[in-house]
Amino acid sequence: MTGVGRWRYGVWALAVLYLGSTLLWTVIASASEHGWAGAVLDGVLYVAALASGYAVYRWEIVGIWLLATTVAFGLILHLHTEFSGTSLFFLAVWLAPFRVRLWHAMVLTAVTTAGFVGTSLVMSLPQQSIFGIGFALGWAGFLAAVLNQLVVTRNQTKAVAEAQARTAVLGERQRLAREIHDILAHSLSAQVVHLEGARLLLEQGGDREVILDRVVRAGDLARAGLADSRRAVSALRGDQTPLVEQLELLADQFRSATGRSCEVSVTGDAGRLAPEAWLAVVRTAQEALTNAHKHAPEAEVMMDLRCARDWCELEVRDTGGHTVTSTGNGYGLVGMRERAELIGGTLDAGPVPEGFRVRLRVPA
Repeated sequence: MTGVGRWRYGVWALAVLYLGSTLLWTVIASASEHGWAGAVLDGVLYVAALASGYAVYRWEIVGIWLLATTVAFGLILHLHTEFSGTSLFFLAVWLAPFRVRLWHAMVLTAVTTAGFVGTSLVMSLPQQSIFGIGFALGWAGFLAAVLNQLVVTRNQTKAVAEAQARTAVLGERQRLAREIHDILAHSLSAQVVHLEGARLLLEQGGDREVILDRVVRAGDLARAGLADSRRAVSALRGDQTPLVEQLELLADQFRSATGRSCEVSVTGDAGRLAPEAWLAVVRTAQEALTNAHKHAPEAEVMMDLRCARDWCELEVRDTGGHTVTSTGNGYGLVGMRERAELIGGTLDAGPVPEGFRVRLRVPA
């Protein structure tokens, strides 16, 4: 049994003990004052009041009226046998904040307290006892309202935390899906194209060198996809390499593959990026270099990384003449733009006077 379960059972045990003992006292006091017929009447009234209170607790059926019934039975018992309905008053004012609206509970507590004090004064009972019990009734209603508010706040906090956890899980799944798609969809589709071309060339008796070139390219794509997968896993774990080193590596790969110039400049501290922002910058740089390779064969490329306290900006420019139609509307940059927007960043791509520019800004 959990700690909360033991606490609830303990409260239940105390409540049953309190109400059971006051029922026994009511019957005994009524019997000594009114005989056994009066004792039976008081016992029936007490049990009926307990039943209405339990119905409110268990099923929340017309709560305010059943609690009012409990109070009414308590007043009848109190008039018949002094103080015999006091426990019913406490039961009603304690249950009210947990089962009815707050202003209903406040009204019920005020009416119950006023009814008890008024009938007790009419009966000329000791004033010290009257006002002591009346004061206790008011405090019981107040404490019950405070506890109910604490329970409501706790439940709301728990619900918000659970909703945030579900949202975080969903976001993580979507991020993993994007990474898998960005890596595998590009790498595997290109491998399929090269391998399918090699198969067709083999069936048609094509040139051995051409077939071998296709197979080698497919192998290169597979190795590149594996490297991308490792980088993505490292980024998701928060173990990514420094961003500047990664951009220099991409620039070296571009220079080796094309024989063209690719300069990297860095301003500010790039070491404070979150894994999602780091991955967005790296993916954007990869996509921009791939587009420059495909669509601007003679172009030189410049990558500028500028980081400030609140943001980090990557700008990739080339001196080629390709247009936004050939790259900016391609799926790659569209996917990069969506990735940037999901982490609160922006991405724009388009021609500039000296060539083509891709600019990404992400929060630092």
